[in-house]
Amino acid sequence: MTNVSSSPQVEPGTDSAVKYTGPLAMVTVLFFMWGFLTCLNDVLIPHLKKIFDLTYAQAMLVQSAWFTSYLIFALPAGRLVEKIGYQRTMVVSLVTMGAGAFLFIPAATTAAFNPFLGALIVLAAGMTMLQVSANPCVVMLGPSNTASSRLNLAQGFNSLGTFIALPFGSWLILTTAAHSSSSSSPVSAAALHAYRSAEAATVKAPYLGIALALLLLAVMISMVKMPSFHDSRPGESFKGVDAPMRALLRQRHLVLGVVAIFLYVGAEIAIGSFLVNYLSQPEIGHMVQKTAALYVSLYWGGTMVGRFIGSALLRKLGTPGVLGSFAVAAVILVLVSMFSVGHLAMWSIISVGLFNSIMFPSIFTLGLEGLGVLTGKASGLLIAAIFGGAVIPYLQGVLADRIGIHHAFILPAVCYGFVAFFGFAGSRPATSTADDAPYPV
Repeated sequence: MTNVSSSPQVEPGTDSAVKYTGPLAMVTVLFFMWGFLTCLNDVLIPHLKKIFDLTYAQAMLVQSAWFTSYLIFALPAGRLVEKIGYQRTMVVSLVTMGAGAFLFIPAATTAAFNPFLGALIVLAAGMTMLQVSANPCVVMLGPSNTASSRLNLAQGFNSLGTFIALPFGSWLILTTAAHSSSSSSPVSAAALHAYRSAEAATVKAPYLGIALALLLLAVMISMVKMPSFHDSRPGESFKGVDAPMRALLRQRHLVLGVVAIFLYVGAEIAIGSFLVNYLSQPEIGHMVQKTAALYVSLYWGGTMVGRFIGSALLRKLGTPGVLGSFAVAAVILVLVSMFSVGHLAMWSIISVGLFNSIMFPSIFTLGLEGLGVLTGKASGLLIAAIFGGAVIPYLQGVLADRIGIHHAFILPAVCYGFVAFFGFAGSRPATSTADDAPYPV
């Protein structure tokens, strides 16, 4: 059977390619927005921990609620894409995210922790739908041979959002909260409620602004003239094609791509989550946590820089080889940090961010290779694998309790090792036959 590309066959320089510029720019704005919102949780976690006097495990429920939503909502989002298409799904996702952001206002008014978790779940549900629709949309907005480059460029703006979120959140939430903090711990129930209400109120204005921005983006996306994506064979559209799960699971490169994203996201989030404590160790950075937190921005900033560089690099070099090489570099840097101390250990682990850069978009693109009309459901599976961000950090925490934080980084090293295998060997689509074809032949 002839392999079918998941991307329209558009050659650079044609009128069709030019028409994709506007939609691609608009979708790229969405990448910035979800990077911003995801990293804003790193500010929200210590803020809520202080307000509600949470343990570390309780505070990490913020990340659990966020990343578990990918597992719950990704596959339904893939089915939604099948029914209403990519553009309408993006609009629905932005409206859902806006509703989740609005829910922060009543959550802050009640001054209770659980309503915040509820608002986060709604926001993350919309985020999941957005990723399921926007990632493959970027892949298909142009020629297939530059799909990885386009997605890396879009993910670069995602990283820009994560980089900006930390100072933004610190300025609008933590600084205001510091000014409203009482000098002594409240003792009575009424005083405690008043204290929590005042502290929680600092999130109202930022999340109200975010909600309005999301709704504005929904209106703008609905007005963009988006191409209608079809399979390359005339008359066979994506919508309405029977795509049972067993057909997807027969695609070896897709299944291995799901595992690779699970492990990559888990490793990236685990390193970021442990960096402050790691750099605070006397034998590593020997710095106070406030100073160590500044270095976390360098870790995420490295990912941003790497994605812009990677976008140009992938136009000249093959995606599998670049992905495999970057993953090997990440393994080496993690191992160097594990078996060294001082500045070498510190800068080697921070430098992993640079090599994280091209991994998600490259794995995503390679996982969708040749799936044609199954792209929507396959995208749902790949996005569901982001659930690794809820699992791997927890497992590394268990490991750190047993063998120490320094050597617990062996887990991310193993994760990157699998990503290297996927890049070099596991990303090649198997030759399909009429018996196992994932779509009609």
